[in-house]
Parts: sequence; C-alpha cells; structure tokens
Amino acid sequence: MQVDSLALRMRPRSPLQAADLGVRLCQSAARDVYRCYWLVALPVVALSLATFEIASWLPALLIWWAKPWLDRTVLFVLSRAAFGQPSSVSDLLRAQRQVWWSQLFLTLTTRRLSPWRSFTQSVYQLEGLPFLASRKRVLQIRRGRTTPANLVTFAFGTAEALLAIALVSLIFWFEPGDPIRFQAGVFADFELPATIAYALVVLFLEPFYVAAGFALYLNRRAQLEAWDIEQELRRAFQT
Repeated sequence: MQVDSLALRMRPRSPLQAADLGVRLCQSAARDVYRCYWLVALPVVALSLATFEIASWLPALLIWWAKPWLDRTVLFVLSRAAFGQPSSVSDLLRAQRQVWWSQLFLTLTTRRLSPWRSFTQSVYQLEGLPFLASRKRVLQIRRGRTTPANLVTFAFGTAEALLAIALVSLIFWFEPGDPIRFQAGVFADFELPATIAYALVVLFLEPFYVAAGFALYLNRRAQLEAWDIEQELRRAFQT
C-alpha cells in the first residue's frame, strides 16, 4: 500500500476514534457510496421482498444473509475514497469480478457469521492474498482487536433494530382511531411493514457499519506498520 497516497491522516487512534474516522469517511464519500451501493442493494431488496408470499420471514432473512456481499461494493468505494479517488458506477462494473464474485461462497457462509466481519473483510477483499496466507493475515490483524470489532457490530446491530422499530411505530402514531390494538392476529398485519422498515434501515445504515470496520482495519495496519511515522517522515522530507 502506498502510504503517501492516503488522503487520511494516520496517527495513533483508539478503536472508537478509528470507528468515528470511518463514519466521517463514509459521510465525505456518501454520494459515490450510495450510488454504487444502491445499484446493487435495491435489486436484492426487491427480489427479497418478492418472496414475502412464500414465507413472511423469508425477505428479512435473505436481506440479512446478503449483507456481507453488499458490503463488498461499499468497501470498494471506501477503499478508493481513502486515497482521494472518486468512484463511479462504471468503475464498479469494471471491477465487478473482484468485488462481487471473488470468494463469493465464503462471503455468504462462514464469513457471514463472523461478528468482526467488517474488520477483517478488508484483508480478504483488498490485500489479494491466497487463501492460507489470508487466514494467517487475518489472525495477525485480529490479535487483541476483536473486542472493538465486536462492539462495532453490536452497536450497529442495535441501531439497526431501533431504527426499524422506530419506523414501524410510525404506523401507530399516524393511524386514526385507537393507536393501541391488541386483538388476536393484529401483529400479523405489521409483518410486511416491519420487513420494509428493516430493508430501508439496511439501505441507509450498512455503509456506515462497513466504514467503521474499514477504519478499524486501517488503524490496525497503521499500528503494525507504523504508517503514522512514515507519513510524517515523508512530509518532513518533502518540505
């Protein structure tokens, strides 16, 4: 990695500071992130919602299961934004083989259940290592840093659930008449709205989760490889 090309100022940061840096990176590149992310996510969400007639629980499960694959598009854009490079849909389409189809099976199986997937996904997607080498690299990156990554997953999972509940609660707030009804089977009426609310939250919140994990990864590499010192030395010699 060309450290001197990074648009981010690398310095020792706590995990929370690193996660905040990721959120700010996502905000700064929001137009590119959401343009590319929604290009992929909206068809997945639409196809998932179409399975509601098969089983009411199936759309939410499919969206949840597809999130690591959708995250790969977000990480592609963020990895370029970290170097000050904009990303367009054409850039994404040119890189689709590496972004969408590389390690697809593992992305949707074992890595789907990883509680620190946003932290380690950068190793699998960006470093281009063979399978065994990437496993060793992930162990090195993870060593002593899984707790912050787990906390990021927990925090965003909690925020996701609360936002979805808040959206569904709008039905009660704006429904005419008695807002509280406890008749038998009433909650079945809210299965589809709840699924749509979950999908909307994923479409909005997921890029920030990916960004927080990506920043944790960059922070870890900066610690392992002394990027902050290298950046300062390069600046000193340039002046």
